[in-house]
Amino acid sequence: MFFVQFFIAMQSLTLVVLAYDRFVAICFPLRYHVIMTNSSMLVIIACVWVFTATLHIILVLLITRLSYCRSIVIESYFCDHGPMYLIACNDIFPNYIYAKICITVFNFIPFILIVLSYVCIISALLKIASGEERLKAMKTCTSHLMLVVVYYVPFFITYIAAFMSIFNSNTNILCTSLSSTIPPMLNPIIYTLKTEEIIGTIRKIYKINNRITAVVNQ
Repeated sequence: MFFVQFFIAMQSLTLVVLAYDRFVAICFPLRYHVIMTNSSMLVIIACVWVFTATLHIILVLLITRLSYCRSIVIESYFCDHGPMYLIACNDIFPNYIYAKICITVFNFIPFILIVLSYVCIISALLKIASGEERLKAMKTCTSHLMLVVVYYVPFFITYIAAFMSIFNSNTNILCTSLSSTIPPMLNPIIYTLKTEEIIGTIRKIYKINNRITAVVNQ
C-alpha cells in the first residue's frame, strides 16, 4: 500500500515542481538561474519526498486500527486504502476524512496549482511581441502539458466514475490499474522523444534506412 500510493502521489507533485520550473523560466527568464539552482531544487525535492512519505505513513498506520469481521476480499489490484477501510467493521470515519484530505492534497491542489501556473505563463507569453519567440517559449512546455494530460485525465475519469458508480467493481479495478500504471510508463517516452539528441538520432536512422531501401530497390 505505502509504496504504490507514495509513488502515485510523487508523480502528481513532480508535475507541480515541473510546472514551477516552467513558470519561473517563462515569467522570470532573467532570474531563472538565480532561482532554480541545484541547491534550491534539492531542497524542493527533499521536502516533497519527506512530506509525501509522512502523510502516507500516517495513511498506513490508520489502517492498522481497523478490524475485519466480514469479507476480507479487497476490490482492488493491490491493498488500496479506500477499498480496505470500506470493508472494516469498526469506525471508519477517521480513515474516510484522511482519504479525502490525501486526494485533495495530492491531486486536486496540485492540479489547481498547475492550472494557475499556466494561466501566468499564458499571460506572460501574450506580452511577447514576436510570434516566433512566443511559439518557441510555448514549445518548452509541450512535454509537461502532455504529462499533465496523461496523468490527470485518467485520474478524473476514474474518480468521477467511481464516485457516481458508473462502472461495476471489475471495471473500476481495471480503470484504476491502467490509470496508475500507464502514465508512469509514458513519462520517460514523452520526455525522451522531446529531447533534441534523440530526435536527431531518429532522423539519422530514418535517413540511413531510406538510403538502404533506395540502394536495395536499384
